[in-house]
This record gives sequence, C-alpha cells and structure tokens, in this order.
Amino acid sequence: MARVVRARRIPDTAPIGAINITPLIDVMLVLLVVIIIAIPIASHEVPVELPSGPSTVTEQLPPAVLAIDRQGALTWNGESVPDAALPDRLAALQQSGATLHLQTDPEARYERFDGILAVVKRAGITRLGFVGNRPLED
Repeated sequence: MARVVRARRIPDTAPIGAINITPLIDVMLVLLVVIIIAIPIASHEVPVELPSGPSTVTEQLPPAVLAIDRQGALTWNGESVPDAALPDRLAALQQSGATLHLQTDPEARYERFDGILAVVKRAGITRLGFVGNRPLED
C-alpha cells in the first residue's frame, strides 16, 4: 500500500511584538561607566588668583634680578650678596610689590637653585619670573 505523504503546512509566523533590549542595556551600561569615569576629571579645579577690575598700581617698579652663577654665588641687580642677607632683601621686595626675576647659569647645581627657590617661597614672593639664558628662536 502506498502511503501518501502530505505536506504539512507551516502556520504563518506572527511578528514578534517584544523588542530585544539586551543591546540597549549594554550601551547604557557602557555610557554609565564613561560618565562615572569622566565626572571627577571635569570637576577638578585649580585655584588661580585673577585680577578683579582695573589695576590699582599706576607706576610699575623695575624688577629685581637675582642671579646664581655657575659656582653658586648670588648677585642682586649685579651686586654680590651673601646668603644671610637674601631673606632681608626678599622681605623688602615683597613689601614693595615689585617683581623678582631669577636668572640661573646653566652650569649651576640644581640643589643650589632649589635652595634659593625655597628661600624665595618662604619670603612670600608671589611675583616671580625666570629669565632664560638665550633669546627665543623664531
């Protein structure tokens, strides 16, 4: 007896009504991690004192130049000065409000420069500039 094979009809598939939200959750978690990492960087502050209004100083005082030569000797505006007299000169400069320019020979020892810079900081000098050893190249 011959069997008749009938083809079964596959019922029509209805569209899936639910949205696959797994990729959405993955993207949102990645964005959350990025935001958590980025927020501390964006809220970091560096305190800077900016002028508020017109300058009250009408006459600019000439800057004092403190130089360190290659042997470590100090000169103040071209005049030799001992280490013991430096704090007094810096205190007078700080009271006058003038700027201090620090010029160091390239062959001077870094320890000497660091020590002088510490003395300048202890004296309360806030207007300090570093003088280069050669002019800027164009």
